[in-house]
Amino acid sequence: MNIFFYILLFIIGTLFGSFYTLAVYRIPKRQDITHTHSYCPNCKNKLGFLDLIPVFSYIFLGGKCRYCKEKIRPRYLILEVLSGLMFVVIAYVMKLNYDNLTLMKIVEYGFMVFYITFLMLIIGIDKENRKIDKYVSIYGIVISIMYMIYLCIVEQTNIYRYGIYLILYILILLLDTITLRWYAKNSYVTGILLMIITMVIYTGEYVTANAIIFTLLALSFYLLIHKIKLGKRRRIREDDKQIVNKISIGFYLGVANMIILSFVLFLANYKI
Repeated sequence: MNIFFYILLFIIGTLFGSFYTLAVYRIPKRQDITHTHSYCPNCKNKLGFLDLIPVFSYIFLGGKCRYCKEKIRPRYLILEVLSGLMFVVIAYVMKLNYDNLTLMKIVEYGFMVFYITFLMLIIGIDKENRKIDKYVSIYGIVISIMYMIYLCIVEQTNIYRYGIYLILYILILLLDTITLRWYAKNSYVTGILLMIITMVIYTGEYVTANAIIFTLLALSFYLLIHKIKLGKRRRIREDDKQIVNKISIGFYLGVANMIILSFVLFLANYKI
């Protein structure tokens, strides 16, 4: 019975993944993500039911639009599959299965779904646009406050610890509103800081710290490879700033957080 339960979660996860692909495309363009029917970005044709089946539509259509035959970017398939896998992995490491479904476990899993949604939107938008969208940051703050209220009321967690994070949210938002807007055209750094606070609230200091470390290592390796490819030292100095400004830190941070969170939960729940 549990195998069917996890298959169902994977299907639900791919449906969410399909929504993520839509949101990643539309949110930066400030387009509606709930009421406007799905359409092909190239020919603008409205997509039918058979065009919107997660994973299978991409495979059966050969990765092309049914109407204009324009090639569909693989990111759509990747995000749907990744989302489905994350839904299953989180349920598995939380020991959520058909035999032990309770209201509390469902609520806890629901909060993790909210958080996965936050990470997926951050990862997708930052990868494509090198941008931490303010509306996604606001969504992260809202679900974090909901989660803190749940932890303090239901699980009676120390409220002072989360009070500090709430104050940090307020301070960073005030700093961004009052100061940073006069000196920068965007608030990418602010978005990263808000993302890190949301990560800490949901996954704890240990997981977040390791995610930051792994992100820094990955970025260092990326820059090292890039410098080796450039070859000439003068060219490296001229391009260094441009390279750094193009790195999608939120993308690497989000991926690292998901991987480490899954690993830590697995070790904690199965005592390996």
